[in-house]
Amino acid sequence: MAIIEILTIGTELLLGEIQDSNSRYLAKALNQAGLDVYRISTVGDNIARIQAAIIEGLARSDIVITSGGLGPTVDDPTRAAVAKALNKKLVFHETSWTQIKKRYKLYGRKPTENNKRQAFLPESATPIENPVGTAPGFIAEKGEQAIICLPGVPAEMQLLFEKSVLPYLRNKYIQQQIILSTIVHTAGMGESQIDELISDLEKMDNPTVGLAAHAGQVDIRITAKANSKREAENLLAPIENTLQERLQDYIYGADDTTFGEAIKTLLKHKGIRLLIVPVQMDAALVERLQKDGLAQVLPSAGEDLNELETKSKKLYNDYQGNAILVVKEVDDKTIKKLQLTLLFKDTQIKKEYLFDGHEMMLAQWEYNKILGFLHKTFLKLKE
Repeated sequence: MAIIEILTIGTELLLGEIQDSNSRYLAKALNQAGLDVYRISTVGDNIARIQAAIIEGLARSDIVITSGGLGPTVDDPTRAAVAKALNKKLVFHETSWTQIKKRYKLYGRKPTENNKRQAFLPESATPIENPVGTAPGFIAEKGEQAIICLPGVPAEMQLLFEKSVLPYLRNKYIQQQIILSTIVHTAGMGESQIDELISDLEKMDNPTVGLAAHAGQVDIRITAKANSKREAENLLAPIENTLQERLQDYIYGADDTTFGEAIKTLLKHKGIRLLIVPVQMDAALVERLQKDGLAQVLPSAGEDLNELETKSKKLYNDYQGNAILVVKEVDDKTIKKLQLTLLFKDTQIKKEYLFDGHEMMLAQWEYNKILGFLHKTFLKLKE
């Protein structure tokens, strides 16, 4: 099975001026095609550093796929860097130049002299026509290895990959295997706790199991490699069942299921009409809970819980609810707290969470804690 590295090129990526969506797209598309991506890296617009990255990549992998640096300007050095890495000359491709001129003609413009740079490719490289832009890609082979260079513009890169690169890879490298993944979403249990419960699964080779921690939530990724989709699904199924047995109520969904969708479905199934009463609560969090539509968010209250308890029946009648969740943010300068109080069927359930993370993660953490509390509480509710 061929091993692939992805190299994104552009100083603007290193400066954080633009987000790298190309490597994410390529990694997902390559894995779906049954190819292993072992490394993703980024380098600026510098010939020597790009050359070094390519040489290092070929020492580890069968294929290096680059994106970016194929424009007409001086700071588009990918072609020259690949030529140096392969110890080849840059040669002019008349066919590529003709295609570039045709593209400009469609735009009602004439190419400038520096556009000719885009028609110079490493000796013996195979051009990849770009039908939607002016920067052609190319494939440069070195024995059984290959360097595949694509434009940095996402729409152009994706089209060239799907129309030209993927067929090339299928013909030369793919052995009719597919990689299938599923992501199991959990809440209410920390990454280290989950790791203790499923560490034996994380040591498996096929399927592989890995954890990814988020603010107040942990995802478990299961990935299987097989000769067919059915075989891959058969490998995934017993691991999913084992996770369900071990983690039980801490699992709230899988793959594209969002936490909000899962809670909305649970409340509907249990016949819960939830009212949320915010007390000193961030406006963005209030807006997000309203947008999810899993509960009716009432006007912010500065009342104590005793008052809310006495008013609960009136609130139920006024807003047609049958459960009230009071959400209170507490900032005592040393630590932030999230206090939740649920009024339901003449009972009161309280929970307090302490936040010690970065300020930027607070809103997402609070959101996941609120939903996690609802999930755990109402899942145990008898039909």
